[in-house]
Amino acid sequence: MDTFLQIVANGLMLGGLFAIVAVGLTLIFGIVKVINFAHGEFLMVGMYLTFLLSTGMDVHPYLTAAAVAPALFVLGALTQRLLIQPLMSARDEHVQIFATVGLSTALMNLALLVFGADIANTPAHGVRSQVMLGEVRILTGQLWVFGAAILLVIGLQLFMKKTRTGRAIRATAQNRAAARLMGINDKFIYILTFGLGAACVGLGSSLIAPLYPTSPTIGTYFVLIAFVCVVLGGLGSIPGAFFGALVIGLVDALSGFYIGSDLREAVVFTIFLLILILKPSGLFGTRMNLSHVSP
Repeated sequence: MDTFLQIVANGLMLGGLFAIVAVGLTLIFGIVKVINFAHGEFLMVGMYLTFLLSTGMDVHPYLTAAAVAPALFVLGALTQRLLIQPLMSARDEHVQIFATVGLSTALMNLALLVFGADIANTPAHGVRSQVMLGEVRILTGQLWVFGAAILLVIGLQLFMKKTRTGRAIRATAQNRAAARLMGINDKFIYILTFGLGAACVGLGSSLIAPLYPTSPTIGTYFVLIAFVCVVLGGLGSIPGAFFGALVIGLVDALSGFYIGSDLREAVVFTIFLLILILKPSGLFGTRMNLSHVSP
């Protein structure tokens, strides 16, 4: 029983880590209606920034979030303004997706050019120390990530419900033309939303960097799992992405122990395919998106 509880705890902590990446991804899709394939590379950029700031200034990696999250916000906003927005009038919406794929490749190769293929290890500063919760051992860094994921989801939900800007974002997601007629600057909303989604992953990168080695390809794994979490929870749903990430984290941990660590990704993506076939709207009811959040 102790072993099973440890596996469940590991799965939930892993789910929190996936959630902090998936939330930004589903936020962008829910408003801009673009699947950002460069989201993983945004995470990679944030992790390298965390590494550089933490080692260069000898500060705790978590403190670098104060600089990394705004930097990623700017990167996301510029991506929307300079790359996505000019393509939004294209007849084929897939052009926007291909653009993010190209950006993903460009960022990955730029990282290879600047940092090489060597792994960068961000100083842990105590986040790898263990905390005992009964018979369960959990890293302090995992607890911080899990708590940050919960606060991020709650904060975004309150922002969408309670603020004027949040209501403008939901109105744009529901009907862009009608929102424009009501005086909402839809182009600005798209830029803001893309920036917020990137800032979310910037926050996550400062929390994840001390736990995982940083490399130019680190984002690929996380973004693929994030896609599974988003689809499982329901495209465009922030709470759905969070709970979907917890489910995937549990599946990853349980399958890795009881089936085999080399097959756990196969189990995760098998679930992904089944969801697409049997219930493409996700497990959390009918299709949920940000426009369905009541004011």
